[in-house]
Amino acid sequence: MQGWSVLWVPGTDHAGIATQAVVERWLWQRRRLRRQDLSRSRFLEEVWAWKNRHGDEILRQLRALGASLDWSRCAFTMDPGFSRAVTEAFVRLHDAGLIRRARRLVTWSCALRSALADVEVEPRVLTGPTALRVPGCPQAVTFGVLVTFAVPDALATTRPETMLGDVAVAVHPSDPRYTHLHGRHLRHPFTRQLLPVVTDPAVEPARGTGAVKVTPGHSPPDLALAQAHGLPLLGVIGDDGTMCPPGGGWLQGVHRFLAREQVVAALAQRGLYRGTQDHAMTLPLCSRSGDVVEYLLKSQWFLRCQEMAQRAREAVTSGRLQLVPKFHEKNWKTWMDNVGDWCLSRQLWWGHRVPAYRVGVPPTVGSPPEHPENFWVVGRSEAEARAAAARTLRCPPEALELQQDPDVLDTWFSSALFPFAALGWPEETPDLQRFYPTNVLETGSDLLFFWVARMVMLGQQLTGRLPFSQVLLHSLVRDPHGRKMSKSLGNVIDPQDVIAGASLQELQEKLHHKILDPHELTVARRQFPHGIPECGADALRMALCSHNVHGDDIRLDVGALLSHRRFCNKIWNALKFVLAALGPHFVPQPPEETAPQHPMERWVLSRLAQAAGECERRMEALEVHGAVAAVQHFWLRSFCDVYLVGAPRPSVPSRSWLSVRPPPGPSCAELGLRLLAPFAPFLAEELWHRLPRAPPAPPTLCLAPFPDAARLAHWRCPKVEAEVAAMLEVVRAARALRDTFRLGAARPPGECGGGGTRWPPGREGIRCPSMLWGTQDGCRGCPSMPWGTQDGCRGCPSMPWGTQDGCRGCPSMPWGTQDGCRGCGGYTSQHALGQPGSTKMAASENYMSQHTPGCAPRWRLPLGAAILPSPPQGAGLAAWQSQHAPGVGRGWPCLEAGLSQHALQWRCSVRRRRAIGCWRWAPPSRPWRGWGLCSSSPRGRSRGRAGWGRPRGLTPASTSACR
Repeated sequence: MQGWSVLWVPGTDHAGIATQAVVERWLWQRRRLRRQDLSRSRFLEEVWAWKNRHGDEILRQLRALGASLDWSRCAFTMDPGFSRAVTEAFVRLHDAGLIRRARRLVTWSCALRSALADVEVEPRVLTGPTALRVPGCPQAVTFGVLVTFAVPDALATTRPETMLGDVAVAVHPSDPRYTHLHGRHLRHPFTRQLLPVVTDPAVEPARGTGAVKVTPGHSPPDLALAQAHGLPLLGVIGDDGTMCPPGGGWLQGVHRFLAREQVVAALAQRGLYRGTQDHAMTLPLCSRSGDVVEYLLKSQWFLRCQEMAQRAREAVTSGRLQLVPKFHEKNWKTWMDNVGDWCLSRQLWWGHRVPAYRVGVPPTVGSPPEHPENFWVVGRSEAEARAAAARTLRCPPEALELQQDPDVLDTWFSSALFPFAALGWPEETPDLQRFYPTNVLETGSDLLFFWVARMVMLGQQLTGRLPFSQVLLHSLVRDPHGRKMSKSLGNVIDPQDVIAGASLQELQEKLHHKILDPHELTVARRQFPHGIPECGADALRMALCSHNVHGDDIRLDVGALLSHRRFCNKIWNALKFVLAALGPHFVPQPPEETAPQHPMERWVLSRLAQAAGECERRMEALEVHGAVAAVQHFWLRSFCDVYLVGAPRPSVPSRSWLSVRPPPGPSCAELGLRLLAPFAPFLAEELWHRLPRAPPAPPTLCLAPFPDAARLAHWRCPKVEAEVAAMLEVVRAARALRDTFRLGAARPPGECGGGGTRWPPGREGIRCPSMLWGTQDGCRGCPSMPWGTQDGCRGCPSMPWGTQDGCRGCPSMPWGTQDGCRGCGGYTSQHALGQPGSTKMAASENYMSQHTPGCAPRWRLPLGAAILPSPPQGAGLAAWQSQHAPGVGRGWPCLEAGLSQHALQWRCSVRRRRAIGCWRWAPPSRPWRGWGLCSSSPRGRSRGRAGWGRPRGLTPASTSACR
């Protein structure tokens, strides 16, 4: 719309760990098969079948959302072309000396039986003993406990199960408690081997007992210490999380956390156990499976990242790479300064297999002694690797035996190549030359180091250029419970369900087909107890874009999307109004050429130019939420609330008032739809096609020029905006006063005559639906009205119907639901409040003698409100009316038939934070009824029928069945 050549390439990665875990769970639940029961090729066929069934779900969601991607260039990381790019990148990095194989400690998930990257480990801080569920362990495990034992002096550890892998005991060289042990050996309580006591300044004397056992096979600090002192490396935990001590033994095959209890019991049996104490610690957890991460010694492929990280750091420091929001730059620099080697190997079957081959030399050829036994070569194919190995070993290629590494590469390694591999790299394709490097990357802030940092490092290393110049990191979108949305947790809100709506039954059927953990399945079923209402794609897009993505995490609540659906409905109705008002002779003109004449026209066009400038400025700053707010504010507060209401019309009312001369309404609507198109494309496109447009018009709104603030600057009129703003302030103040004094109820036309509150002669037959004596609660401003100048003479102590309003909206009570002595619930009876002479009656008479002189004291309500005495029946009714309800004619059933035979109903309202309850009185002949208070009143809650409750001061007998 702004004239740029834009390419948005759709694509998905293969999600190695997550996809394989889901397929394995599916095979077990449906066929009772494990991955190991199938061959590798057969298992990969099952994964591809799963991908064909479910892999395009994200792309379908993007289509439903109206994302304008180039679907002809859709990429998948396991496609043949992309796979060649992954192999090429690995070979080039290996040839550059950045990738090498080494035996090191790796972060290992026993549940997944695979290595993890450091960024896939989530540290959890424990302040003391904490019981957690661990996958594969039948019972909860308590962490945050320090176990102390004697060998023979006190040692302490949080992991007693790793004792069988201890190779030494380390103390600080200047710690006087252990000076006598320097250079000596201690005997292991279980293996009976001698363990040397080594001194190292890295040991903290004040922590624990000051003496630590050295387990280099399961602790990175212990590994560094063992390498510094030349100690052996020993591991006692297997890939599946069970114990595998050297030589077997009594712990062989026992789960590592069950072995912990057995080790402590064995120490106590030998008299070496000294107790436990609370211990604060940081527990590493696998972000994929929730398992406790183990550190195991493994031979893996590692990518050296230090040099690439420094170049990536410099790109941000120099400003060539901009991170939005800017506060992410600090985390970026810190991570780049402390980056370690990246473990690329994953012990999976689904993914890009490592293009490395272990070379075996047959005995007939002989193995040169200068080459190690495990000799590896890297190549783009087996033939290339065989030729490279033959050149190195100086032997015929056909004499060598090559076996490819069974491991696969980390998914993030292939995903890091996406900016250029999706455009055809390593070949110099036209797309790569035209669109690389890209401009903007938009992604979640949680992927800053998983993905963004690696794209920057590999992009500069392999192409020599940054893959993009700006990165917009939006806040993390979480579910209503604050959890990160994950397919493996089943808490992902499907955009298609929000767009089209989904009943509770449909959602449960979808969960039934998902392969979830039983606990997560239970949680997911409670997520939407009433289903998901239909919101539409535009409402969903605007809801997501309206959040401030530069701030805290976003908890997406489906209920909040309904407000944006109502906004779309309002725009639809506004355009219907504009189209209905256009006359048959209306001739459209280019919107930018509209010439306003009336002040309101100049004002609305000025507001449109201001909205276009604000939207443009916000989008340039990548503040999408600000752009959405500017567009919404124009449509709601300027176009709909003011212009369509106050626009000039001809003197003769007509639906074709806009056809008198070319008005700015259609121009505002068209330009407003162009502003709206990036956020609500479906609604904007549909309404844009319905508007008459001046030729030549583009075939679609997507090709219409986006409103340019510079071209619309001639519409800006600050003076008119200030005048209209002052007018709107007056309107707001008047509306506030109307709401404050409850003046908004409609009244039939009437006038005040010399007869006070009575209707003028000839008008007696008019029936006011709410007030029987006038047009506005006593004919405002009339000096002859007994209740004064404003709705019941505010503050008049002698008026029995109160200090505010008289009757508002009550069809049967002349003083109504609003005030009538505020707090008065209405009439009550001797049956409810007792006989004259009681304490209540004495209080009532005292009150009425002060506030309602001239009224016979009969009874009052428990809440202290004065009321009229009960009207007599028969002949005395006319006299009663002339004294207490002047102007009330015949036809009032409550007065004609008597209060003892007809119920009185009062509506609810809240005035000055004081609730006026909803009351109903039934005749004594119906003893099962009585006074009732609406459940919306703070004085009571539901105790009877239909949500009515009992007010304070009334006996239970009178409220046993309140309605």
